[in-house]
Amino acid sequence: MSGAITLALVWAVVGSACGFLPRRLHWPVAWALIATGIPILGYLTLKAGPLAGLIGLAAGASILRWPALRFAGWVRRQIS
Repeated sequence: MSGAITLALVWAVVGSACGFLPRRLHWPVAWALIATGIPILGYLTLKAGPLAGLIGLAAGASILRWPALRFAGWVRRQIS
């Protein structure tokens, strides 16, 4: 298994485990996961290809669904 896939899987496990933290820590942890996930996603796409990058993006969006939904709502408000 390549290092990029290993990093992405470790990120996914850590992101899933952070769901068990107290609610007051969810947003700071979400920002940390976003800050670390973007470079990992770029590295995954570079090393494993665009299909793996899209799968990683979908996995990250499912783990970070509330920040993704909030961002989509913000974009929708900016367009309106």
